[in-house]
This record gives sequence, structure tokens and C-alpha cells, in this order.
Amino acid sequence: MDRDGTLAIYASVPLYRDPGGGLLLEDQACNGLRLWAANFARVIALMPMADGQAPAAWVPVDDIGPARDRVEFVPLPVAWTPGAFLRALPGARRRIRAALARADYISLAIGGLIGDWGSVACIEAHRMGLPHAVWTDRVESAVAAAEARTAPRLARRLRLRVTAPVMARLERRLIGKATVGLFHGAETHAAYAPFARAAEVVHDIHLKAADHIAPVALAAKRAAAAVGPLRIVYVGRADAMKGPRDWVAAMAALAARGIDFTAAWLGDGAERAAMQAAVQAAGLAGRVALPGFVRDREAVFGALRAAHVFAFCHKTPESPRVLIEALASGTPIAGYRGAFAADLIAAHGGGILTPRDDPAALADAIAALAADRARLSDLIGRAAADAAPLTDEAVFRHRSAVIRRHLGPVRQRR
Repeated sequence: MDRDGTLAIYASVPLYRDPGGGLLLEDQACNGLRLWAANFARVIALMPMADGQAPAAWVPVDDIGPARDRVEFVPLPVAWTPGAFLRALPGARRRIRAALARADYISLAIGGLIGDWGSVACIEAHRMGLPHAVWTDRVESAVAAAEARTAPRLARRLRLRVTAPVMARLERRLIGKATVGLFHGAETHAAYAPFARAAEVVHDIHLKAADHIAPVALAAKRAAAAVGPLRIVYVGRADAMKGPRDWVAAMAALAARGIDFTAAWLGDGAERAAMQAAVQAAGLAGRVALPGFVRDREAVFGALRAAHVFAFCHKTPESPRVLIEALASGTPIAGYRGAFAADLIAAHGGGILTPRDDPAALADAIAALAADRARLSDLIGRAAADAAPLTDEAVFRHRSAVIRRHLGPVRQRR
């Protein structure tokens, strides 16, 4: 692919200032900009600019590498309350329009309501008559509706009950007016494609080829799976949408079936305390570990590679990248059926999917693997094969090609 043209993107990942005035950005977002710049001559990145101290994963934008000089940042205000949003809107609209007018290609992430400059940018692009792509990696309105049922604070539940249907209408409007919808994973695509003029399944991951389990390590893992306790892992937030209580229930069901196993949930969140109580109540303290958030990426990948099964109980339409990371580690996925997970293992069958909201059925599926180690070894190989095509270079190259095919360039259409 020729690297030509200017791409304008909106991403909701916030920028920060370091004490010397330099820009800081989340490390994976820096990698994303590096990859966009590998496929386009210039990149205009519209992003919110936050105050205060940056989180630990934020790094200097110079980490983008040699392409940094071809990436222009357009900071936008953080405005999550109605008053702040209305005050910031006129100035933000001017900055957004000026950036879009200089682009050959436009791809805008949406997700939210008040303060979502991606949605504002979609509206402005439509008003300017500019072909553009809209991108999202989960059904945000469905996530909000689910949280409206489970949020611990009454005020938040009431607010989400009002805003979730408004978000759904806005999502459909923006997607319907865009030239093409780019939807991360089959789950998000299935939810939004009916409202789009054109829709494509894309992936947004930051796995490098070196992150995939090596053939020698894969062979050793398959051989070692023949004996010993079944090792189960999950990596993600301990939030209701991830089904943590169902996950503990499935582990309890495995214990009741007499399965020899160990399990760990790596991640923190509002449900972690409830998970800890449930683990204690089920007598699983010696088998199930809840270490909380693990910052070290290598430690996370080490846990994924060491596991025999990645067990998940996701309850909302989303496309969690950790399923790809598990497969790339040669770890079969076992969890609630959804379009995203089914699509990931469609080619080689590197996992087992069970009915949603049924932890007993999930426990049955995992117990069957514990009893049939030859099948488990086969699934480990199939998991690695399903993940093989998915690297950051490949998926950004694919998404760039999709953008070019559907959009333009814009300047030639004027």
C-alpha cells in the first residue's frame, strides 16, 4: 500500500501534559498512531486533553518513533457534564471542522453522549459533506443499559436509564449518516451493521508477531497439558458486564464435580469484593486467586500462556481484545456464546462456547476438557492457529485499506 494522504482520526484516549509541557499519551495509543502513520503520509489526531497527573501507562508521544513528525495533535477539552460541554462546544466545533477540512480521509470513534467529541465530529463531517468512517469497539448504549441495572449507586442507575436509550438513538443516527461503519469484531458488527450504509468487521489490537506463542513453546504446552491440574485464567475488569459472579459460580460448579483445577481472575473493579466473598463462601480460597490489577504486561502474557483455558462470562455485546490475546497465547477460550467469540474461532475451532447466563453449562464444558486431555491439547493448537493472522501491523493495514476503499480520498470527491 502506498503511504499517501492525510488521515484525520478522533480517539477518546486523553492526552496529558508532563511538567515540562510535553504531551503524554497511553502507550498503546502511541503504537496505534505509529501504525496509522505507517499507512498514511500524515495523521491528524483529535483527542481530549485532560488535567492532572497522567496514569502510569502514559508515555511521551515521542515514543511513536520516527513517524512522530508526521502526527499532528488537535487537543479538545474534557467536558463530561452538560454545562461544561455546552460551554466548550462552539470552540471545539471550530477546531474539529478546521482539522477535518485538511484531511483526505476521516475515521471517527464514537462512544458516549455528553462530552463525546467523536459524535460531534461525525455530525460536523456530515454537515460539511465529507465522506467519513465511524468506528466503535462495543455497543456503548447496551453497556449503559446493563449498568443501569447493576450500578451500585441509585443516582447512576437512574441517570443511565434515561441516557441509554438516547445514546442508542444517537449511535444509529451517526452510523446511518457515515459513509461506512468500521466495527471491531463480529459482535459489534452484528449490532450496528443494520443501521449502516456500508459496514465492515475490523480489529483493533496491539499484538505483535513476537507476542504470539512460539512453535516450540506451543508444542511444549500441548505436551504438558496431558497431566496435572487444569489451569484456568481470566483477565479483565471485575465489572458486572464481565460476569464475575457467574465466573465464580462456574468455578464452584467445577469444584462440586470433583475437577482438579486452579483458577485466577486478573483484574480489579467494583465487583471484586463480591467475588472475594463468593470465593470464600464456596470454599474456593485454595483454588481461586483474585490478585487484582496486574500492571506488568509480560506477567499478564505469562499467565495467559501458562493457562489451559481462558474462561469468560461476558454479558454485553462487545469485542474484548483479551480473547485474541488468549488465543495468541495458545490458550483455548471457553465462555458465553457471542458473535465476536464465534467469529474468532470460526476457522480452526480454538474454543468452546456455551449459552449465555448459564455458568453450569460452562462448568460442564470445562469439566469435559479436564477429562479429555487429548482434546485439550488439540484445542491448544487450534487456538494458536485462530490467532495467527491477528497482529497489530496486519489489522491496521487492513483497516487502512478499508478506509481508502470506501472513502476517497475526500479531496478528489470535492
